[in-house]
Amino acid sequence: MVRLELNVNGRKRAVTAEPRSMLLYVLRNDLALHGPRFGCGLGQCGACTVLMDGAAARSCVIPVSAGVGRSIVTLEGLGTLEHPHAIQKGFIDEQAAQCGYCTNGMIMTAKAFLDENPHPTDEEIRQALAKNLCGCGTHLRILRAVKRAAKEMA
Repeated sequence: MVRLELNVNGRKRAVTAEPRSMLLYVLRNDLALHGPRFGCGLGQCGACTVLMDGAAARSCVIPVSAGVGRSIVTLEGLGTLEHPHAIQKGFIDEQAAQCGYCTNGMIMTAKAFLDENPHPTDEEIRQALAKNLCGCGTHLRILRAVKRAAKEMA
């Protein structure tokens, strides 16, 4: 176990962990950030997605040591209950969650995507979110939520 300093949601956070421990476990267990979820544990479903230096990253396959010196943003770092980020507001307004398990990954991936492409087409949104798995069938609502957020962020 070693002491590591992470920049999470704009704050310096010191943790004591094995450098090879997955970032997801440190975020959830040590820092009590429960936006990122454990899904597949293989980086394939997207439930654990966070932003690392602005890019969507699967925290279940990234060692915590890889987060040192980088900016990490979780769902909790996007907005607040009183002032949600545009993408969070879009998901709320469009009721784009059913079970909610995939929502963290969808929101975080959409945030990184919209930062790079503020005026996406429907097909570009579908492609950007294609590797985030949702079994509940809220895909059309998710698409509308991202389009709504894109308009608000533009």
